[in-house]
Amino acid sequence: MLKRKDFFNSTAQYEESTAMNHIVNGTEINGDLVSDANVLIDGEMNGNISCSGKVIIGSGGKIKGNLVCVNAEIQGSIDGEVTVEGLLTLTSTARIKGDIQTAKLVIQEGAIFEGSCVMKSPTTPTTFTADVKMDD
Repeated sequence: MLKRKDFFNSTAQYEESTAMNHIVNGTEINGDLVSDANVLIDGEMNGNISCSGKVIIGSGGKIKGNLVCVNAEIQGSIDGEVTVEGLLTLTSTARIKGDIQTAKLVIQEGAIFEGSCVMKSPTTPTTFTADVKMDD
């Protein structure tokens, strides 16, 4: 089991960045993705994502694995646990099958979510200790 701090090997605070990794439509990744920059996924990912920035799953994006990040916008589908330190936005095309843990949540009409949700209080500092389980 790895903690978020172990993944990023850093204690730096999150700062909004314009740097973006883009996984385009037609790309399939099998394995885990760890990034300090923002990530936009329009392709398919079979593995866990750990990001110290914002993750956007495009309307054609599909994730089979867990997501751990600072902020996220989901337009596509995720089959796995979602842990977001700040704001999680589920657009009308979002499909999530798994549990959610976040501080702030926006769900647009039409989004589908199967699982449970735990909201952390935004007034208490977030110490991100969620385990990231690496499936074999």
